[in-house]
Amino acid sequence: MSDKANTRERDVVVVGAGIVGLACAWRAAQAGLSVLVLERDEPGAAASAAAAGMLAPVTEAVFGEEEHLRLNMAGRAEWPGFAAELSERSGLDIDYAETGALFVAADRDDVGELRRLNELQRSLGLDARWITGRECRRPEPGLSPRVGGGVLASNEAAVDPRAVARALIAVLDQEGVELANGCEVERVEEAAGRVTGVATSRGSVRAPRVVVACGAWSGSLHDSAPSVRPVKGQIVRLRGAPVAERIIRTPGCYVVSRPGGEIVVGATTEEHGFDTTVTAGGVHRLLEAAWEVLPDIEERELVEARAGLRPCTPDNRPVIAAAGPEGLVWATGHHRNGVLLAPITAAMVTSMLVGQPAPAVGSRA
Repeated sequence: MSDKANTRERDVVVVGAGIVGLACAWRAAQAGLSVLVLERDEPGAAASAAAAGMLAPVTEAVFGEEEHLRLNMAGRAEWPGFAAELSERSGLDIDYAETGALFVAADRDDVGELRRLNELQRSLGLDARWITGRECRRPEPGLSPRVGGGVLASNEAAVDPRAVARALIAVLDQEGVELANGCEVERVEEAAGRVTGVATSRGSVRAPRVVVACGAWSGSLHDSAPSVRPVKGQIVRLRGAPVAERIIRTPGCYVVSRPGGEIVVGATTEEHGFDTTVTAGGVHRLLEAAWEVLPDIEERELVEARAGLRPCTPDNRPVIAAAGPEGLVWATGHHRNGVLLAPITAAMVTSMLVGQPAPAVGSRA
């Protein structure tokens, strides 16, 4: 960010260049607003780079989060159009694939738990069908004979988050959006109850609207910030022939096989603050859980192990809302579903930025 950039006022400053922040910036620019994106590290380098890219609200459904499910399902519905537009405008493949998902019981002890989960899914009208172990292995012959059954969710999908970030950066460049890397935002500035911009490690940037989309770091930027804490997730990337056509989930892990030969195994859930250390124990638990249901995975090449920080709120619901001084919009707290909810978050945030009402579909103000 040059000195000239410091003094020029924009319509909107977006804090954070993960997939959520980049998507918000793109839609805001398409609405005719001048946008600057500020990122403390590299675009897409934090939670987005450590994500598997599952678009799987049905198999994410859990007891007590029915309202959150409504938002996740609405987010899933946005993805076909969003993916097509993003690929066409960027000229880049983002590996969007409507593969479906199979949530399998790794052993007999898991069968009862998954049966209860499937009852919840069906009571909510979700496309989720219980099938036997033999029926699981018919479309997925790589599954272990130990698998005692599973839930087939045919409408789940996946995307490559790193490819999505690259494509979003490309379309932002086309829209004339400026992206400043290595710029730490210290606080949101205001006067007389209105946003005036942000204070950064490189000086102040003026703007009447600020979107805070910096994930686990969102909570320190203003007194009105929602309660957001980091939840560590370790993930492993392998390379080789796909081990399954569908997303495979178990109570202990998930496995996503991409067309280009990448296999993603994730993810741990750890309350360790801002620690992003990759541990032998975390990697071992993931690979063991994957091997229990997909034994051929042991032959694949280990390419990468890394950890990211999910932004999590106390009730696990994201905060997509205008709150605090006029002009301040929050887009944070997406926990496991940042990639899934990026398109609908961007649409909701842009509605707020241009003064239109945003639909209330399960986010928390």
